[in-house]
Amino acid sequence: MADEVLSQSEIDKLLSAMADGTVSAEEVKAEEEQKKIKTYDFKRPDKFSKDQIRTLFMLHESFSRMLNTYLSTHLRTLVNVEVASVEQLTYQEFVQSLANPSVISILAVPPLKGNIIMEVNTEIAFAFIDRVFGGEGKTNMKPRVLTEIEEVVVKRFIDTAMRNLKEAWSNVVDFTPSLEATESNPQFTQIVPPSDMVVIVTIQMKVGDVEGMMNICIPYLVLEPVMSKLTTTFWVASSVTKDDDPKQVEILQKKLERTKVPLVVQLGEINITINEFLTLGFGDVLQMDTKVDDNLVCLVGHRPKFHCRPGTSGKKMAVQITDIIKDDEGDEGTDE
Repeated sequence: MADEVLSQSEIDKLLSAMADGTVSAEEVKAEEEQKKIKTYDFKRPDKFSKDQIRTLFMLHESFSRMLNTYLSTHLRTLVNVEVASVEQLTYQEFVQSLANPSVISILAVPPLKGNIIMEVNTEIAFAFIDRVFGGEGKTNMKPRVLTEIEEVVVKRFIDTAMRNLKEAWSNVVDFTPSLEATESNPQFTQIVPPSDMVVIVTIQMKVGDVEGMMNICIPYLVLEPVMSKLTTTFWVASSVTKDDDPKQVEILQKKLERTKVPLVVQLGEINITINEFLTLGFGDVLQMDTKVDDNLVCLVGHRPKFHCRPGTSGKKMAVQITDIIKDDEGDEGTDE
């Protein structure tokens, strides 16, 4: 180290040389940069390129959006799910980063060989459970192992996450995830040797006021057969091709045909004062604006769609559609 320290006379000579123009500051800086050496750890070589990491990020952004939609509608609260990072680590580093206990699911993904891990923080798991049981989703419980009933509830969440994961990856590989085992202690989840490289997808989750993380651990050995497909070019091209696939259009059409919509028959309307409303009681008669011979309005959702006549069918009340209400899109009215 003593040889690297300049004496005062050497410093003066260097300053004078820079002042005379003999040596420029850029040359000194370039010489320093040439001396810099980038270290390479042979114990953990990079297995994934930047483009592959970017593709994995995009894949799991789609997964996060689908999971966000499910949690928002199922829990009926404000939910935010987004990808925080995608990085490659050794499996040992991943296991050491997990809390004990955690909610860990070991998944099989045939036809790909090996297993992947889906880990959820206990804070998010307990918030999900509390909302399902009718609570506000706030939990101050200390981290602990789930009970049998809580495991059943969380399994519903994992099942949905697996379906969303399958759909998000469908453009790259068509695998069928299945739950093989659950664990709470990360040290007992040895799916690959400790030194093997894995890619970790960290997903930031917020359920109400509770924040936490979900981690998806995918070993390199699992992805090795499809590494050539993990490029943004292939992913975008396959997405466009899939959208134009007649089979996908047919599947979407069948899903729409099975979708249930509310259908309501409106008997009529009446305007009353607040005082009249407050004095209403059992046996009072309200006279609607609809006459006996008038057609009734049939609403699909909140939208008037048909005119109909009331009647009976067997022992139940029924309506007969008389015509279709024309809307702004130019639907033609027809007699039924």
